Amino acid sequence: MERPELLLIDKPTGITSFDVIRELRKRTGIKKFGHAGTLDPAATGLMLIGVEQGTKKLTEYIKLDKEYVAEVALGESRTTGDLEGEIVEEAATVTVSEEEVQAALADMTGSLRLPVSAYSAIKKDGVPMYKRARAAEKAGETVEDVPVRDMVVHEAELLGMYHKVVQGTERAVVKIRFTVGSGTYIRSLGEELGRRLGYPATLASLRRTKVGEFRVEDAHQLEDF
Repeated sequence: MERPELLLIDKPTGITSFDVIRELRKRTGIKKFGHAGTLDPAATGLMLIGVEQGTKKLTEYIKLDKEYVAEVALGESRTTGDLEGEIVEEAATVTVSEEEVQAALADMTGSLRLPVSAYSAIKKDGVPMYKRARAAEKAGETVEDVPVRDMVVHEAELLGMYHKVVQGTERAVVKIRFTVGSGTYIRSLGEELGRRLGYPATLASLRRTKVGEFRVEDAHQLEDF
């Protein structure tokens, strides 16, 4: 039976992208896998996994546009830009209208130049930022030289606004579907949305739903192997 060169996997929350590779190796006995784009441990959704010779084509897939569904919690910001970090700023109350959110998202559509999270996987001087940030944290310091990246938002669609308990505290939450270019960080977009609305903000949840024309609805669960 011919092996596929590309697998679509729906990553569960709580594991790293490399954990997905490790689990596939264990379940299939195949040693050579690679992926076309990292998802943070807390994030879920579509990963494109190259199998054996298919790993040579991953650079093509990395460049594809991506679609995400994100929840952004207004009223708090965190060291990591998501719920993994420590709260650094809070707002006692959040009062924002749907019209204000729509206007802010419209303004964010197009090309943006934004800082990436100090806890991202992007490398600076050959070292992943999250490793630099954790080392600084242990030393009681902060990372000052956070890289700034060019990002592209093709579409930002407001899906809903509601209140939700986020790690024990009720927050105003905005749910958005983002269609973005390669190299765009959704944590950065969440924080930028907060800045434009005048509130601290953090990414409360993230699900990758499309990569190019590949859809998460067509993906396998790890348990399928």
